[in-house]
Amino acid sequence: MYYTYFQSPLGDIALAANDQGLTALSFVQGAAPLTIDKTFQQDSNKFNQVCQQLSEYFSGERVTFDLPLAQAGTAFQQKVWQALCTIKQGETKSYAWLAKKIDNEKAVRAVGTANGANKIALIVPCHRVIGTNGKLTGYAGGLSLKAKLLMHEGAQFKV
Repeated sequence: MYYTYFQSPLGDIALAANDQGLTALSFVQGAAPLTIDKTFQQDSNKFNQVCQQLSEYFSGERVTFDLPLAQAGTAFQQKVWQALCTIKQGETKSYAWLAKKIDNEKAVRAVGTANGANKIALIVPCHRVIGTNGKLTGYAGGLSLKAKLLMHEGAQFKV
């Protein structure tokens, strides 16, 4: 496993990867920061493409990411995370929409749990999921950060 840090306009971001792709992205000041242990090797060269695309995102030049991802999870979680990646920048969707998108309308709570288990924040855009009433719901980076990301993307939501 490899790691590095990226300095974003919204705070430092910790990145982790293996040889297959990115395994985690978290805001250091968030509620669930990435834990780096002695099994990780610092290697910023492994993250050149990720850092380039993040720079483009924060400068407003990029609206989608094109990176190899290697997030571990159950088949259900993988399905939810793939559906998350279909939510375009500037849009928000509800947990109910996400459950319907994966053809499992009754799994709203399970979808919420899978959304919360996403370890590749921002790139797998779990911040774009809000309540059916248009209000912000939980986010590992905190609701303030979620609001800033959505404002950066031009998304509509209620405070």
